Amino acid sequence: MLKIAVASEDDQVSGHFGHCKNINIFGIENQQIVTVESIENEGQGCGVLPDMLGRIGVKVIIAGGMGVNPNRIFADKGIEVITGASGDAKAAVEAYLQGRLKSTGALCQEHQHHGECGGH
Repeated sequence: MLKIAVASEDDQVSGHFGHCKNINIFGIENQQIVTVESIENEGQGCGVLPDMLGRIGVKVIIAGGMGVNPNRIFADKGIEVITGASGDAKAAVEAYLQGRLKSTGALCQEHQHHGECGGH
């Protein structure tokens, strides 16, 4: 089963991976969503989440934006990163499965901001 994770604010794509409220994990079989689970982001930080997602078999992460360090960690683990997404998390996964969601490469260079990074 392919697992796709979406950095989320409830059911919406989060503007920034490291500041998301939860991670929605979609299980995919035959290009269809067959399972959905949500993991709360309890402030583990940008470095812990990529390790945890890699351990549970996630192969794709979708977010509005992401810092350089978590992006590198995901790449080292062979997890595809899609940034620049917005809107409904499930719709983003469906667009990815249909080949309509491509990464914009939206990466944050610094963590001095307090807002969202989805506007890259």
